[in-house]
Amino acid sequence: MTNGISVASDAAIRRIQLDRPEKLNAVDTPMLNELSVRLRDAAADDSVRAVLLTGAGRAFCSGGDLTGGDTDGAAHAANRVVQTITALPKPVVAGVHGAAVGFGCPLALACDLVVAAPTAYFQLAFSRVGLMPDGGACALLPGLIGRARAARMAITAERISAATAFEWGMVSHLTADDDYEAVLEQIAQSLSAGPTLSYAWTKRALTAATLGELAPVQAIEAEGQLALVHTADFREGARAFRERRAPDFTGR
Repeated sequence: MTNGISVASDAAIRRIQLDRPEKLNAVDTPMLNELSVRLRDAAADDSVRAVLLTGAGRAFCSGGDLTGGDTDGAAHAANRVVQTITALPKPVVAGVHGAAVGFGCPLALACDLVVAAPTAYFQLAFSRVGLMPDGGACALLPGLIGRARAARMAITAERISAATAFEWGMVSHLTADDDYEAVLEQIAQSLSAGPTLSYAWTKRALTAATLGELAPVQAIEAEGQLALVHTADFREGARAFRERRAPDFTGR
């Protein structure tokens, strides 16, 4: 493991895991940079034909680390991860159990297929600490679930269950309680034995059709996050998060 990322290869499958289970796989800047490197490695390795992205422990990813980690430049690092996934010329499968919160939500949704366990849930929790969605969430979500539902998630920070996420079209697969691992493995194995070049061109066309505004949207998100981290509301939100209480926002 390096910077909270573990990597293993199994035949043609590159298995990349967010591996900070004690923090529910909350990400900081070194972890995001490491993830980008590992994804690019998978793209460049001709022996890799599918990528599987999962989280260790009880969660997929609980978002950004608000407990004092190195988060300088995290918004731009998060953008690079999503750009790398969407441009990667091989199918990327997210296996989601537990929380996909904050950046964990667009991280999962940037992948080509999302296999969700019944325990999975998706939440844009940014407004709870006085921030806005990042990682391209404002481009990814409307294309999947429509503007109204995307606004509902982004503004209210509502927690969306795996069943609702599947019904809305956020995830491609919803498993039963006892077959999540088996379904995830079957999908990864099937893709790794499939027509890689066909997948690459299909992915390229789908990205062009649905994510043409990803880069400019990410630029606005990064600009917004940079401004918001200097506000009194963010300081209060982060303090309330650490103290496990409701924040008292003042709009400043």
